[in-house]
Amino acid sequence: MKNTFVSLSLILVLFSCNIKKSSILEDPDKIEQNLKIVMQEKVFSKEEQQALTPQLVVEGLKIGNVRYKNNTLTARNHSAQVRNSVQGQYPKAVILSCLDSRVPVEDVFDKGIGDLFVARVAGNFANPEILGSMEFGCYVAGAKVIVVLGHQHCGAVKASIDNIQIGNIASLTNGIRPAVEMAADYTGEKSTKNDPYVHYVSKKNVLHTVDFIRKNSPILKEMEDNGEIQIIGAMYQMETGNVEFYN
Repeated sequence: MKNTFVSLSLILVLFSCNIKKSSILEDPDKIEQNLKIVMQEKVFSKEEQQALTPQLVVEGLKIGNVRYKNNTLTARNHSAQVRNSVQGQYPKAVILSCLDSRVPVEDVFDKGIGDLFVARVAGNFANPEILGSMEFGCYVAGAKVIVVLGHQHCGAVKASIDNIQIGNIASLTNGIRPAVEMAADYTGEKSTKNDPYVHYVSKKNVLHTVDFIRKNSPILKEMEDNGEIQIIGAMYQMETGNVEFYN
């Protein structure tokens, strides 16, 4: 059993930390130490959450995205994290993402259980229910950052450009339509067949949603004005996995 544990430790350390095999074998005592670094089990405490600033949280999201792009995600003991988070949760950020299955939010920022509140709706736009969820995440539960995360090739944005009015999809496309109107200054072909135009509308949708949050949630607006939280927009690039943050 011990030999099996050592072998597993070597594999995890060598592949996840890119540590030279020779250096590991020269100092076997480092195996468990490195394994604990790789197999992250800890979840955030209230004190650790309170010590964070919005700027530190944003930097952490950016660094996590670099690991995602480089395929060096943190190996996590999810079973341990589930058990360790039973008594409470103290996430760092609220992410409003699109429903799109190609945007794995926790992986995109290399975060584990208890790190993020994630709200998902096709087209990543805000409504009263989303605002209430954000207020809970920040005002009640202490998250420091709200990120509105759009992405390239968004089907909901395309449906809004085409003004699809079918069933409950209509309420979704109507929620994104302000971004289409904001993109009226686009000089090229205004068609879903034109990817640059779709991307332009997607960016407008992110920026409009950020503005919508500030205008329609006095609680979050006041928290941001006081420096307690930061509300920002970002765009996920499908081809590279890169997240571009908007100031």
